[in-house]
Formats: sequence, C-alpha cells, structure tokens
Amino acid sequence: MSLIKVTNLTFAYDGSYDNIFEHVSLQIDTNWKLGFTGRNGRGKTTFLNLLLGRYEYSGTISSNVSFEYFPFHVEHKENYTFDVVADIYPDYEHWQLMREFSLLKLSEDVLYRPFDSLSNGEQTKVMLAVLFLKENSFLLIDEPTNHLDLHARKLVSDYLNDKNGFILVSHDRAFLDNCVDHIISINKTNIEIQKGNFSDWWENKQRQDNFELAENDKMRKDIKRLSEAAKRTSNWSHEVEKTKNGTRNSGSKVDKGYIGHKAAKMMKRSKSIEQRQQSTIEEKSQLLKNVDSSESLKISQMTYHKHQLVELDRVSIHYGDKNVCRDISFTVEQGDRIVLSGPNGSGKSSLLKLICGEEIPYSGVFRKGSQMKISYVSQDTSQLRGNLTEFARSSGIDESLFKAILRKLDFSRLQFEKDIASFSGGQKKKVLIAKSLCERAHLHVWDEPLNYVDVISRMQIEELLLEHSPTILFVEHDSEFCKHIATKIVELKV
Repeated sequence: MSLIKVTNLTFAYDGSYDNIFEHVSLQIDTNWKLGFTGRNGRGKTTFLNLLLGRYEYSGTISSNVSFEYFPFHVEHKENYTFDVVADIYPDYEHWQLMREFSLLKLSEDVLYRPFDSLSNGEQTKVMLAVLFLKENSFLLIDEPTNHLDLHARKLVSDYLNDKNGFILVSHDRAFLDNCVDHIISINKTNIEIQKGNFSDWWENKQRQDNFELAENDKMRKDIKRLSEAAKRTSNWSHEVEKTKNGTRNSGSKVDKGYIGHKAAKMMKRSKSIEQRQQSTIEEKSQLLKNVDSSESLKISQMTYHKHQLVELDRVSIHYGDKNVCRDISFTVEQGDRIVLSGPNGSGKSSLLKLICGEEIPYSGVFRKGSQMKISYVSQDTSQLRGNLTEFARSSGIDESLFKAILRKLDFSRLQFEKDIASFSGGQKKKVLIAKSLCERAHLHVWDEPLNYVDVISRMQIEELLLEHSPTILFVEHDSEFCKHIATKIVELKV
C-alpha cells in the first residue's frame, strides 16, 4: 500500500480568471477502487491530467507509483492489433495478455486483425487488457463505458471488480455500484472522498443536501424574526429616551436617570439581537455550497392525429451483401417509450435513421405517419461548433427557452459565450438534448443521448420523461435509465 498525496492544489487554464481547483488537499490509497463523479465541466478529466503531470499547477502531488491513462492514443489504427499492443506496452508477456483476454471474453484472433476493424467495444476491451498488464501503476480510466452495450458493460464491470488501484470516471450508476469501493466527487466548492459505492454516496449526498436545505429555511426564518425583533427593540429604546424630557403639559417630575438606564438596557438588547442575527447570517452562508440544484425540465410534445405513428413488419436492413438486422417487427404508438436493445453492430442506429427519413436500404414493410414531425438526437457531436446563439438561430428554436434548459442542466452563463467545439463531451450532448426539448414534434428519437452526461442530469431527464410521458424511441446502454423509463423493449440480435 502507498499513498497519493495532493496538497493545496490550485489550477486554472491559461487565459482564464476562474480556478478549476482551489487549495485542494486529499489522500488516495493506491489499493482503492475509486469511482469519479461530478457534473459535466467540473474538471474530472482535468484532474486526471494534473495527476499525469500534463499541466502546470501550484501545490504538490506526490506518489511512489506511476500513472497510466485510458484510453490510450492509438496513432496508426490501420495496424494489426498485436502491433498496437506492442506500441503501448513493448515488454508485455503473451500469456499474461491472453489471461486478460480470457477474463474479458476476447478471442486471440483479434490480435491478427487491423485495430480499426474491431468494434468500439472490442477496442475498449483490448486497451483495458493492456492497461492492467502494467505493474506498479495507478490507473486512470476515463469513461470506458461509452461504446459498450449492456452485456459488455456488465462484463467489464465484473472485470474491474476483481482489480484494484484505479480511478474510474463513469456516469453509469449500476456500473459504478458493481466495481468501486470509494467515490471521489467534484462538488461546487471542493473535492471529497467517501467510502462505499455510488449508491452509498448518493444516499449520503441527498441526506446532507436535505439537511442543509432544511437548516437554510429555518435560519432564513430566524433571520427575519431577529431582524423584526431588533427593529422593535430599537424603536422602543428611542421612544423611552424621548420621555426623559417629559411633556409640556405634565406636572410630574421625570426621573431622567431611570429612563436613561432603561433606554440603554433596551438598546443593549437590540445590539445583542443584531449580533445573533449576524451570527446566524454567517452560519447560513456556510450552507448550500455543494447543493446541486436539479430543476424540473419540460417537454411539450404535439399529439399526432392517429394512435399509431410507426410500423415495421419483418424489416431487414442491409449494406451491400451485409445484413445488419433481419426481420424486425414492432409498432410505435402514442405514449410508448421504447428502447431498442441489442449488442453493438445489431442495427439499432440504422433503424432509427430509417425512421427519421434517411435513405437506408431495407426490405420488408415500413410505414410512417404522414406529416409526422420527429425530433432526433444523434450519437455524433463532432459537427457542433459556433456559439449557442448561432446554434439556436440555425436550428430554428427559441433561444431563450434553449438557454433556460441548459441553465437547468448546470450550464453557467459564462458557458454561453464559448465555442461549442470547446465544450466537454457531456456538455455537447446536453446541447443536442436541449435542442430536442425545444422542438415541436410528435415523436422523439434519441440515439444514445446519455453518453458522457453526468448522473444528476440523467436523473433530471428521467424525471422529465416519467412526468410528461412523451412518445419516444431510444437507444441507451445505461441499465438504470432503461429500467426506469422503457415501457417496451425491442431486442435486436446480431
């Protein structure tokens, strides 16, 4: 066992006035299995890069182990996989690699295929196998689940559960619960480490947030009550002080000493109340610093004039001689929330594109309602660029509504001025989701909308879909999301 010690770490990007991290101190046991969580844009990947020594910072990071980052950069993806492995780790032992392949259900023949011919899931598994061959290294695993289907996620999660000594960035709740024993969270004002899995951390966070919200409400009422009491006491003091001189028509002699003493006593009481008020205000200011707001989202879907929107009967999709899916039959009716499930390469995205009107070669019967409007969220965010105002204008959506939705998804106002191309992967996905929520449509079609999106935002989107029950057809590999949202499952096989 050894420790990674981070002391008084402060970091900001060049040209930025805002620190990403400020005076952060923590210790990590190199045997721990840490899940890394935090809202998009908070600096998870930045923190990993600081551990790797890629940026200059103030403070200290000390460790007796080296750091290895996943995913590896593969320069020549056209090379055979065994050459890619040798480039990453020249000293690997073949039998050790085969042991890791076996645990990940990879066959040896992938080594003798070009790396770019492997599926995204196979590439992920190869790189994980090589990663865990490296000894005396602490592993930094950055979002390995994004290209994994449900079955592969379970397999990789079980694989990681038998390992130790890593930080794992993932937004998949079930995945984290199965394979981590600590959570490191980037909050609004600090970084914390807690023992337990994601569900343990989330339960503790909710308990703490609810306690602070209740305390905040109680103190707000106390401050109001103390403010009114101080004002009343101060007024009484002034009124009493006025009686020292008596009244013009009174015949009695006024005891000025007694009245002065009484007024001073009341003024002292007023000052005491003000001090208590100030103390309560200062105590209140320490609350809510790390409470993440998750305001409700809305969707206003149009109602189609027919109950059935889409019908597929024994549809097969083929590219040249290759069938990607065969004999698929299902209907989309008003109020359905349908998930297309199946391994990578089973034709899920192709079916969505066919329904959205793309020219996809198919056979069988495909019917879609006339004049039906569809809002589509693509997997691909690589084309996003320009600022949000230009994006809203070119997309034909209401800019103020669009930005209001992004604010609810934890975008700061500063983010509105930046080029979308500079956004994190999760922030780019939120741009596409917000656009879709602004569009007037009869059917929403979302292709892996949650890739890179943080857990709290996922829960907001879940609540939205459960509350408003739009008609939606989607592909998603987050098992918790699918379990909560889907009213029907269409299973595809390769």
